[in-house]
Amino acid sequence: MRKGRIMAAMLPLLASGCSMAPSYTAPRVAPAPAAFKETGMWTPAAPADAMPRGAWWRILPDPVLDGLEQRIEKDSPRLAVALARYDQARALTRQARADLLPRVDATGRAVRARAMSPVTGGYYEYNDYAVGGSAAYEVDLWGRIRNQVSATQAEAQASAADLAGARLSLQAELADDYIQLRKLDAQLELLSQTKTAYAAAVDLTTKRFAGGAANEADVTRARTQFKSVQSEMAQRKADRALLEHAIATLVGEQASGFAIAPVAVMLAPPQVPVSAPAMLLQRRPDVAAAERRVAAANARIGVARAAFFPQITLGASGGFETTAASLLTAGSSVWALGPALAAMPIFDGGRRRAGVAYARAQFAEASANYRQTTLDAFREVEDQLALVNRLAEASAQQSEAVVAAARTNQLANIQYREGAVDYLQVVTAQAAELQAREDQLALESRRLIASIGLIRAMGGDWSNRGS
Repeated sequence: MRKGRIMAAMLPLLASGCSMAPSYTAPRVAPAPAAFKETGMWTPAAPADAMPRGAWWRILPDPVLDGLEQRIEKDSPRLAVALARYDQARALTRQARADLLPRVDATGRAVRARAMSPVTGGYYEYNDYAVGGSAAYEVDLWGRIRNQVSATQAEAQASAADLAGARLSLQAELADDYIQLRKLDAQLELLSQTKTAYAAAVDLTTKRFAGGAANEADVTRARTQFKSVQSEMAQRKADRALLEHAIATLVGEQASGFAIAPVAVMLAPPQVPVSAPAMLLQRRPDVAAAERRVAAANARIGVARAAFFPQITLGASGGFETTAASLLTAGSSVWALGPALAAMPIFDGGRRRAGVAYARAQFAEASANYRQTTLDAFREVEDQLALVNRLAEASAQQSEAVVAAARTNQLANIQYREGAVDYLQVVTAQAAELQAREDQLALESRRLIASIGLIRAMGGDWSNRGS
């Protein structure tokens, strides 16, 4: 009955808990524009904001890329690091929540002791047996524990967004490397064809020189071009090997045993649908992570402010203790019950005030970081939109340049055979055509990489294709 009266007296305290954290609202940022400025023919707006993210790379229909991307999820060490950090954050949340519940411990001992009798002054020996348990519960009057839980929970949510961001970043990096590798495959095929043509030119000039229809300079120019193409092929093969090694690392495989078969066909640049600007801040993992860290910093202000008030803990313990062989008897029972008040802060040299100031400064830092992240998000989307659309225009013009360069080369060869021009004109035309074709491949590669960058800047996939 007495225990019940004590617990009833504590109920008002339990019910009167409050939070010392400021009311949280996400920091204000510049309003989203009605539309992105740099949209164009290659980046149409699409009502796809509600569609789930998924295997966005399948907008590029390449089964090899698809297989490599799927390996990232299970084999990438870098993704495993991000996943481990998320698991750590979740564990910290569970650890903080445990403080909301009572702590119950069991105790026991059996010792042989020697002591001096205050009556006789002599020593005697005795046995001491004890068994029991204890329970303690901190009354969260000032919201210290609840705010700590809120902070760790927000950090866990930020870590989940970090994991999504790391996954998206790895997927985009792999796609970039793969596109660059396929560009090198196409360049190597172009150089191989060019080498064949240059070898024929060496043969032609050598025969004309032997017949007196050409001079030795024509032969040396043809050989110079031929050797230059061989040198460029060796350099491109080296570049391809490095990209192949990078892809191996991304998918968690040793570079020594990894290979991707060459394919000389470039992928066609896709049309990337663009979600509404208002949805961007909801889709970007880095923006979500930054906002959650602001919430965590806000909750930590409450933890720091609660340190100005004493901690009240309800405790109870009980059990049996005796020096006799019979332990579990009514006469050997012991118990204790009552609240405990931690030291009331009076003077600490400004330690607690400094703690609150530090928490507020952390909140200000997190808020500024959130605002900067949102600005960067819109800038990155506009950057990639500009690249996708302007590079599409440049690619169309470069295609016309390739046609013109090929025609010039054809005419120069005809005129050389007829003796109308010297071989220097042929060399110039051949070099111009090769450069025009290489520039075209580089532009197509940049367009593909810009498309990947746009998808990444938008926060992932818009499609409902699934993963």
